[in-house]
Amino acid sequence: MPSAETETPVTAFMLVKTTPEWLAMTPRERLDAFTTEVVPAIEGKVTGVRSRFYDTEFYSTRVTDVWVWEAVDHHAYQLLIDALRETPFWDRYFDIVDLLVGTENGYARTYGIDAVTSIST
Repeated sequence: MPSAETETPVTAFMLVKTTPEWLAMTPRERLDAFTTEVVPAIEGKVTGVRSRFYDTEFYSTRVTDVWVWEAVDHHAYQLLIDALRETPFWDRYFDIVDLLVGTENGYARTYGIDAVTSIST
């Protein structure tokens, strides 16, 4: 098993769709629900995870939001999902449409080569 120093970071793209229950709340109620029901569950059980949120409802009817979770390793990601499943976020406020989980530039690590990146100027 890899040590903490060699464990590969994990990035998860969580594609979700808001439910009627979530949309029935006011924006203030949504913020309160998130900060009192979801955040404490995560912070109480998980370390080494960072999140970012993207609104996609302007362009998609199937997925209204994409949550990007960056975890220091697979175990932290697993703890995150376990914590989220114990909150109303999971299948009550949001339907989980898909989870796309990967490691950045995994092919480069596998083959011992430099990662290909692009820069546009």
